[in-house]
Amino acid sequence: MQHWLTLFIQQISDTSLIEWLAVAFAVAEVLLARINNKLLYPAGIISTAIFIYIMYAAHLFAESWLNVYYLVMSIYGWLHWIRKKNEPPLPITHVNTKDRIITIGIILGSWAILYYILHVYTISTVPVWDAWVSATAWAGMWLLARRKIENWLVLNLSNLFAIPLLLYKGLPLTACLTLFLFIVAIFGYLQWKKLHRTQAIQRQQHPALEH
Repeated sequence: MQHWLTLFIQQISDTSLIEWLAVAFAVAEVLLARINNKLLYPAGIISTAIFIYIMYAAHLFAESWLNVYYLVMSIYGWLHWIRKKNEPPLPITHVNTKDRIITIGIILGSWAILYYILHVYTISTVPVWDAWVSATAWAGMWLLARRKIENWLVLNLSNLFAIPLLLYKGLPLTACLTLFLFIVAIFGYLQWKKLHRTQAIQRQQHPALEH
């Protein structure tokens, strides 16, 4: 216990201002997503842009590339969310069969590719585990961009595996942050379900809104 506490305190003292900014915007993104606020995407864009630099400077090139993906998905999601001003906003919906197939395809395909890269071209000691966390996160981001309620479930699947992975790698501070995001995602899922029911009632009361 003393070892983990010492490591935790040391990580806090060693954290740079730019890292704190990246984490702060990442937390803001999740909190904004929980209340269905489109400003989640600007916050996510700032956070991922900073993380691209941080990871590259630390010579964590694979993680830097992953954040490039997150940046692209954030921009895509923002544009897809707001659409044109004269069009109705993209509603919150559940996944359909096509969405499930694409989601599974993203997870399995990216998992296999990332595992191969990590296993062959890096010195990763946990290529299967590491690849799985990233693959499920990729799929969750795609569902978030499409405003699918199940994005929270897939993202939390990634968080669920990320927490013990981070602890195993001696990163308790990041594990605590991930635990926080895990809890927020639970409330986000419940909030989006509530918003979905509200939208359904509004469509029933005002059928013209669907056109």
